[in-house]
Amino acid sequence: MTDKLSELLNWFDGKKSVLVSLSGGVDSALVAYAAFEKLGKSSIAVTADYKTLSKEELDTAKKISHEIGIKHIIISYNELENENFVRNDRNRCYYCRDELSEKLIQTANQFHLKNIVDGTHIDDLGDYRPGIDALHKNGIQSPLLDVNFNKNDIRKICKKLGLTVYNRPSNSCLASRLPWGQRVTSERLARIEMGEIMVKQLMGFSQVRVRDFEGSARIEVEPHNISLFYKNDNLEQIVKKLQMIGFSSVSIDPDGYKSGKLNLVYEKWSNPKG
Repeated sequence: MTDKLSELLNWFDGKKSVLVSLSGGVDSALVAYAAFEKLGKSSIAVTADYKTLSKEELDTAKKISHEIGIKHIIISYNELENENFVRNDRNRCYYCRDELSEKLIQTANQFHLKNIVDGTHIDDLGDYRPGIDALHKNGIQSPLLDVNFNKNDIRKICKKLGLTVYNRPSNSCLASRLPWGQRVTSERLARIEMGEIMVKQLMGFSQVRVRDFEGSARIEVEPHNISLFYKNDNLEQIVKKLQMIGFSSVSIDPDGYKSGKLNLVYEKWSNPKG
């Protein structure tokens, strides 16, 4: 057992019961593992199917829970009924996590669980993420943050533990593919999700973002994969497939994928001389 893992396990000392907010990613997977290792049946993993979570993420959360052995509950609600979220301003993530917190608290009370934890870690603090403020305001705790875990720490330990999610690319809700100010609709989310599936299947990439700019698709992949679009007729096929599902035009982002890309786009647009 590594010292870092021991620190995480020790974080749960004195906790009688815990609800783990399990997203389907590697971060919350490690927290779920630690909670179950320390508290056994007094820990429960909860995944929120709020209609902007991709099916891939939901399926991964189910798989992770099975690997760990932790009880898994899926709660369902529709974020698209929340106008604060749908209008998609800079605080969209805050409204999302504020509503999620409310649902998690309700579930924790239902199962008499004393603590609620998530997978936030120190690398998450390097980007504009108002959702973290909403979670902490509502009493959601972040063990990985408290014991100074970064993404690299998390992946290394998950690999040693044999969790298959250890090398899974980072992901986020489908609404994050829409620029601020563009309303979040079920139609847009559906074509984004389908578009990403198509690109992954055709190109074999694991990290893909299809950004939706008022119906125009901009594809982001890891920089070393960009050139593969221009081999054979790959790009032609992708353009044809994405136009079939409703995109008016398709382009490849020449800079490649970067977490928080739309935050950078916003900053550049709002500070043109910066």
